[in-house]
Amino acid sequence: AGALVAGPGGYAGADRELLELTVARAVQRIESITGLAGQTADFAAMSFEFLYDRSRHLLAIGYNADQFRRDASFYDLLASEARLGNFVAIAQGQLPQESWFALGRLVTTAGGRPVLVSWSGSMFEYLMPMLVMPTYPGSLLDQTCRAAVARQIAYGDQHGLPWGVSESGYNIIDASQHYQYHAFGVPGLGLKRGLAEDLVVAPYASVLALMVAPEAATANLQRLAAAGLEGRHGFYEAVDYTASRLLRGQTSAIVRSFMAHHQGMNLLAFAWLLLDRPMQRRFASDPGFQATLLLLQERTVKAPVLNPRLVTQSEGRDFSDRPEASSRTLTGFDTPTPAVALLSNGRYQVMVSNAGGGYSRWKNLALGRWREDATRDHWGSFVYLRDDASGEFWSAAQQPTLKPASNYQALFSEGRAEFRRIDHGIETHMEIAVSPEDDIELRRVRISNRSHRRRVIEVTSYAEVVLAPPAQDASQTAFGNLFVQTELLGESQAILCTRRPRSAEEATPWLLHLLGSECAPQGEVSFETDRMRFIGRGRSVAAPRVLSEPGPLSGTSGSVLDPIVAIRCRVTLEPDQSQVLDLVTGAADSRAAAVALVAKYRDCHHADRVFDLASTHSGVTLRQINASESDAQLYAQLASAVIYANAALRADAALLVQNRRGQSALWAYAISGDLPIVLLRIADSRRLELAQQMIQCHAYWRLKGLAVDLVIWNEEHVGYRQRLQDQIMGLITTGSEAHSIDRPGGIFVRSGEQISPEDRILLQTVARVIVADSQGSLSEQVNRPLPAESRMARLTPTRVHRPGAAPEPA
Repeated sequence: AGALVAGPGGYAGADRELLELTVARAVQRIESITGLAGQTADFAAMSFEFLYDRSRHLLAIGYNADQFRRDASFYDLLASEARLGNFVAIAQGQLPQESWFALGRLVTTAGGRPVLVSWSGSMFEYLMPMLVMPTYPGSLLDQTCRAAVARQIAYGDQHGLPWGVSESGYNIIDASQHYQYHAFGVPGLGLKRGLAEDLVVAPYASVLALMVAPEAATANLQRLAAAGLEGRHGFYEAVDYTASRLLRGQTSAIVRSFMAHHQGMNLLAFAWLLLDRPMQRRFASDPGFQATLLLLQERTVKAPVLNPRLVTQSEGRDFSDRPEASSRTLTGFDTPTPAVALLSNGRYQVMVSNAGGGYSRWKNLALGRWREDATRDHWGSFVYLRDDASGEFWSAAQQPTLKPASNYQALFSEGRAEFRRIDHGIETHMEIAVSPEDDIELRRVRISNRSHRRRVIEVTSYAEVVLAPPAQDASQTAFGNLFVQTELLGESQAILCTRRPRSAEEATPWLLHLLGSECAPQGEVSFETDRMRFIGRGRSVAAPRVLSEPGPLSGTSGSVLDPIVAIRCRVTLEPDQSQVLDLVTGAADSRAAAVALVAKYRDCHHADRVFDLASTHSGVTLRQINASESDAQLYAQLASAVIYANAALRADAALLVQNRRGQSALWAYAISGDLPIVLLRIADSRRLELAQQMIQCHAYWRLKGLAVDLVIWNEEHVGYRQRLQDQIMGLITTGSEAHSIDRPGGIFVRSGEQISPEDRILLQTVARVIVADSQGSLSEQVNRPLPAESRMARLTPTRVHRPGAAPEPA
């Protein structure tokens, strides 16, 4: 102001203009701030009533806008972040005070002091509301927060590590190289199972603890900084001490990321300690909140209901529902029904059986020809091997040559299928995976010479080309083949196939098949796209003509009557030498995109990346639906009965013959009948876990590209309250399958009392799999043996026929 004073007479002209400009800008800024304050007030005026359940006095976790129904799960614990929203809604007059007292107050002990139980035992649940809400010494919430921090400190000391466990990122990345996020907690504080199986320390949890135990939290933060947790933008997200996620020789892994909301909570916690609780003073100054603050001053109960079992139950893997199974399944090829592996990135799907048959599909198009045939299983993509000296030939899997091997193994795991066999001193190891990045499948064949002499092996790939919907190919095979054209890219060692459009609106898909060039196959690489030339007249894929006539393939391309893709190369192996060949098959929307994939996957380094990412992607997929490896193996077993009909899981033959209705009768229940149907019959709400498993199984199949209609047949006797129906719908709407209700490839929940007897027979007849809650657990039903085959007793003659003498001819 002194700079603007011109003297006793007032302000100079220029200074006056500057003062007026300053005032105008100040007024403008005040108006802007006032507008922002009004806007934030509008944001705060959100409606809670549509989430409020008046019978439970609780807030639902969400609302399904598509189904116009509230979720069936509720926020029901006081020791959680939900108490902040609940308090605000009460202060605004939207909820009654009964809602606050309906929040659960289950109490356990930590360090000899009573403490409220939370869901996951995380620091976030206990301390996050304190960032803005005031706390009162001696109250139930104050004592709970102090006991929770004390338990966190003791848990860190127990392991000799820094403390502070909360929900955070951890040392697992997805296909996009992003860290995964999970709610971690301390055993004894949370209801969640298996809390002791992970040990992830998040620095922001210690910063939150500054509001409760500032000295201990400061010392812990200094310890974390000395361990390398301090980064460019503050503390890193977390440090993971979980042994199962560490490389050999590692004791910890730093999660090198920054999360904005965690850094924001850090700033509020610092303000709480250094600026004397500014946010809490603002909170308490609101008139509506002032009238409700008494709720936060609730005292500790004198005789709490203690739950000491929480500590012991959550300490280790005993708290899990069932032990984790091995990540691999070992089978032979001679099984009553084929076992299958499902590989997918969401767009490209591969199904392969334990004998080597199967299909590849992309965006609902069949890339190769496949038919359901559980007895022969001879359809799919194959790799032939032939010994140049002896002329003996076999295949990388059991199919299609059916040649017996000295040793044969099929190993299925999440994200990968493997086949190992030994034939005539040659060991073959084939791995199959689908890339999460691109729409391709990779078949890596490692050939090892276990004999004591030099061997020359001829390797030939084979697959029939379809590029059409599976149903269309099954009904018009010969006609559909007329539209497929093939093209050879000799320098790139690849074959391109496309389908000529039958109309201007029809899309033009492209298929690619290539041999990775940097895998250094020796000798000339040749191609074939004519099935007749490959197999020959009167032959089959078990012994095609090209295996009895060594040498390069014909190189036929263009418009052929029966299109295939086949690539041949020769490999020379010294004793104990190995050679790796990469065979890549994929699909694209245009020729340019297909050529780009060919150029990319000629480099074996990109092929190596496929297996690394496939393993990570499969783990992410399981965590997305909250399934374990043992769950996935069980669901894959059940998928085998969906793909290949299995009498053990279908209706009895006596029931099948009673059916008199056709597919159109299913339409009344919104079921098309075009997809395989799996039927779940459930009548007892105490066995709801079976329904939960089947819903999770359906989600697993959907992520793996297996389209199935899951029909849940509710056999509960319907009364005024449809309890079981509501529980089943709650399981669906609160999970990843909420969008699939009553849609093709989705879930259909129907009441048994609303299904006519004729339609009941129909549903059981068309169902590929029938699961019932009266038949035991899902595992017991999946592993149920086939019904015993009834054999007629051999005829035992009781009299011997002695023909009489033949009459003399006339």
